Amino acid sequence: MRTFDLAPLYRATVGFDQIADLMDRLLTTDTADGGYPPYNIEKTADDGWRISIAVAGFTPDDLTVEVRESALVVAGRKAREDAPRTWLHRGIATRAFERRFHLADHVVVTGATHENGMLHIDLVREVPEALKPRRIAIQAQTPARVVDATAVPVN
Repeated sequence: MRTFDLAPLYRATVGFDQIADLMDRLLTTDTADGGYPPYNIEKTADDGWRISIAVAGFTPDDLTVEVRESALVVAGRKAREDAPRTWLHRGIATRAFERRFHLADHVVVTGATHENGMLHIDLVREVPEALKPRRIAIQAQTPARVVDATAVPVN
């Protein structure tokens, strides 16, 4: 794998920290989880998305969804089973996990639902009114009035 040193970018720019951090995060491959649990990201509207995570074997009480420092953190911790079981084959993974999604500015989580072994997290971009583009009305300039100096009586 090829690695890039982003130190010159930090030394030569001001205010581009988020872009450099994003590039650093993308270039760093984290193979610890190996893609567990699998997930989909779906665009539901112009400013809306849904993240669907396969969480078979987890109950809503075993899952946490948090937003920390502009990152969505989804974690699953399976409670210990009281009675020991003898498994002949165990193909459904219920190991603990933590999956992070970096959120862009003004993207907020609007809700989360758990159904049929899937955790659905809905997100929407809510741009504040102050940052939305606004149209400025252009007024026509009134023509300048010409005053006839001879018509004005002088005292």
